[in-house]
Amino acid sequence: METITWNEFAKVEIRVGRIISAEIFTKAKKPAFVLYVDFGEEIGVKKSSAQITQLYSPEELTGKLVVGVINFPKKQIGQIMSECLVTGFPNELGEVALCVPDKPVPLGTKLI
Repeated sequence: METITWNEFAKVEIRVGRIISAEIFTKAKKPAFVLYVDFGEEIGVKKSSAQITQLYSPEELTGKLVVGVINFPKKQIGQIMSECLVTGFPNELGEVALCVPDKPVPLGTKLI
């Protein structure tokens, strides 16, 4: 495992957001959702593609707090431009479970 410095880690903007909308990404090569995530007044709403269809439905994602990286460059994924990376962990089957705060925190809060 490669180590990084604290200054390198501090450059990564890992923030809390709330999924305000989730849609099936019908034109994705692998099953995915298009997520619209509200990171608060300062940052706003960002769009992301997420391959989390095995464990979640669009209905249960709406309103869920998530942890996202907001300072990666935008990335073209199929027909959408992904603006953030919503984080998660794969289980033993490779199905992704979202990384979420276990208590309410303000939108846009940075991981410390």
